[in-house]
Amino acid sequence: MQRRTVQDPQRTTSPTPRGAARGTVAKPHDPTDRPSRRPEPPARQGRRGHGRGAARLGAALVAGAAALFAAGAAPPAQAASSQPACPAPSDGPAVVVEVDGLIDPVLVDLIDDQVARAEEACALALVLQLDSGGVVVDDDELDGLLATVEGSTVPVTVWIGPSGSRVTGDAVRIVAAAGLTGIAPGSSIEVTPALLEARGVDAADLGNVDVGDRIGAERAVDLDLVDNDAPTILEFVVQLDGFETEVVDGRRVPATDVTFGGLGIVGQLMHTVASPAVAYLLFVIGLALLLFELFTAGVGIAGMVGAGSLVLGCYGLAVLPTRPLGVALLLFAMFGYGVDVQTGVPRAWTGIATVSFVLGSLWLFDGVSVSWITLLVAFVGMTLAMVAGMPTMVRSRFSTPTIGRDWMIGELGEARSDIAPEGIITLRDAPWRARTNRATPIRKDEPARVVAIEGLVLEVEPEQGGARDYRERARSGE
Repeated sequence: MQRRTVQDPQRTTSPTPRGAARGTVAKPHDPTDRPSRRPEPPARQGRRGHGRGAARLGAALVAGAAALFAAGAAPPAQAASSQPACPAPSDGPAVVVEVDGLIDPVLVDLIDDQVARAEEACALALVLQLDSGGVVVDDDELDGLLATVEGSTVPVTVWIGPSGSRVTGDAVRIVAAAGLTGIAPGSSIEVTPALLEARGVDAADLGNVDVGDRIGAERAVDLDLVDNDAPTILEFVVQLDGFETEVVDGRRVPATDVTFGGLGIVGQLMHTVASPAVAYLLFVIGLALLLFELFTAGVGIAGMVGAGSLVLGCYGLAVLPTRPLGVALLLFAMFGYGVDVQTGVPRAWTGIATVSFVLGSLWLFDGVSVSWITLLVAFVGMTLAMVAGMPTMVRSRFSTPTIGRDWMIGELGEARSDIAPEGIITLRDAPWRARTNRATPIRKDEPARVVAIEGLVLEVEPEQGGARDYRERARSGE
């Protein structure tokens, strides 16, 4: 069957033709030509559909600053053009890059960067080890990525593996845009119109396979939707045009260098945060911890962890296709829980909040799903925390035996922080917010006497040197 290049009807950029034979360099490498392989204005200006502009703002600023710096520091164009072109065929290394998970802005930048590095290194080929369930970037950004893959001066190939991997949804378009393709036994690929068009396969030739079905390695090779069913990445790499091997001690080993790349620590963190299950759990855990912090004295570990979780969760939701209604329902659930938590007894608001939490969790994402195990853990954990844990904590912390009782007046506590004029005091092993006169500040670890109570704040003064003794104030009726 004759293979032809995939062309999306809505794509505004035409792919650069590859060489007639797989693995052949289409044109000499010239660093000054690189901007032409991916038109920046239409691809970049269209990024961050469905509310993802905030997630890319920081990256855009950094990229802009780097571009300005590079423009100022770059040598003259004549010097760049004088650099020797890559040999054909290339004697450079084969570069293997792992692309795992939904194709988000982090993975798009990774592939862009690896293509540029492979061109600069005159690599033999760039191999994408792909395992992806779809794409969460907008169409313009995906089209720009495909233009980069198709227009690369270094052959870009795809291996779907290891065993158990899958490629579905719009991620299949990356396979369709690549040169040599392979799939490990036990892995699967979705049959899509873009793949059929790229491989020159007619839907009528699929037999009992329909468009939208996921098929295994053997069936995909039989239908000519991928080139081979290499079980390991090394067996796939040795099939690259120009890849050399040699026999050492009776064993065949690669003679061509093979290098491996992937996400760094920060990139891996942001990519993980942008997965549906992690983003959802971070968001709801952050909200729950901040709600807990509202009923404790001062800012503690729960508040800091909750704030960090909420920020990371919001980033993940900004990258993923998120429904505003789902987010609103989760926020309303926290409000409902808070109403009953402060009373110390679960009532009607707890039931309303639980229903809102379940509906918000189910409607949170559009087009991507969260496993039922993740949802079950969230439902059970949140229900137990809000029905049993939080009310018990509030009853023990703010119950009537400790609020408004005369016995607290005159009690000695210890300052947990400087009180000047506000801080935290420990009274009978319980932390309380405290306030003192500005003229009599209390240092950390110094004793402090309770002289009055205003709501949930204790009025305190130093054990020695207070403005007036509390007994005298009580006798005078002040």
